[in-house]
Amino acid sequence: MPERLQALFAMTAQNMPHIFPPEVLARLCEHVEIDPTLVAQDFTDPRVRETLARTEVLVTGWGCPVLDAAALDAAPKLRAVLHAAGSVKGFTTPEVWRRGIVVSSAAAANALPVAEYTLAMILLTGKDVFAFRDQLRTRRAFPYGGIVPGVGNFHRRVGIVGASRVGRRLIELLRPHDLSAALSDPYVDEVEAARLGVPLLPLDDLLRTSDVVTVHAPQTPETRHLLGARELALMPDGSVLINTARGSLVDHDALVEELRTGRLTAILDVTDPEPLPADSPLFDLPNAFLTPHLAGSQGNELARLGRTVVEEAGRLLTGAGLRHAIDHTALERTA
Repeated sequence: MPERLQALFAMTAQNMPHIFPPEVLARLCEHVEIDPTLVAQDFTDPRVRETLARTEVLVTGWGCPVLDAAALDAAPKLRAVLHAAGSVKGFTTPEVWRRGIVVSSAAAANALPVAEYTLAMILLTGKDVFAFRDQLRTRRAFPYGGIVPGVGNFHRRVGIVGASRVGRRLIELLRPHDLSAALSDPYVDEVEAARLGVPLLPLDDLLRTSDVVTVHAPQTPETRHLLGARELALMPDGSVLINTARGSLVDHDALVEELRTGRLTAILDVTDPEPLPADSPLFDLPNAFLTPHLAGSQGNELARLGRTVVEEAGRLLTGAGLRHAIDHTALERTA
């Protein structure tokens, strides 16, 4: 067995025991030598700098300090960053890539609960669950008699905006259901769409023909207000918009105006800004359903992120290629 790698945690200290509960931490320690009582939140801290000098692997998470030239100079032996979360954009710098440090992310593991949340919302909105729940609470009696026209999930069209990890996982989760999916993504061609098993449509066509539009594109300058007043107006009456990506992808002023007409329903797990100001009309509109950035890994799902890092650490130790290595040349168009 190769000698264990020297490692250091770098993340918000409160998150570490949730991402690495005892059984996951024990598995990690089979591959790396790491002090669970030292979690770097500031690379200038003297104790952290002493450990950085011999660190070969950084185990990072939400709240990791920025890996700029000064931090990397203090870690001359650093060869890999294993990120127990999704995007690495917030703390990596070009200097990381220039120095040949490999970076891995648990984004694929974090994509699963987001896709599961999205699937749940698709199915619930198909039954108009939120509106009927409110009516039932208000009337304290069934708000309908017999058959409810206009609801149901049989052959509804789900339009997926963005073939991200979440978008691709959602396509997989939709397959067992009597729903049809379509995809819009400027970086996917017909061959790739066929491999995914979905038709590829221009965004306008996808919006016009979908009962549910669910957003899974990355936040980039090009995707800001990807869905604005013109695009939202293309959605059919009675359709649903779901956003679990980033709030900036939807023009909230335009969305509020559409929601006020009653034409659309919106399921928003992310907003712009986040959190919303207390006087936002989205809190009071009956056809807006808000959750507090809950779709990603929470509670016991965090251990899945830690397990992904454990598996990557094992590959690193044995010289196998990392399964979830980041291609930094594609970062500008990914989350």
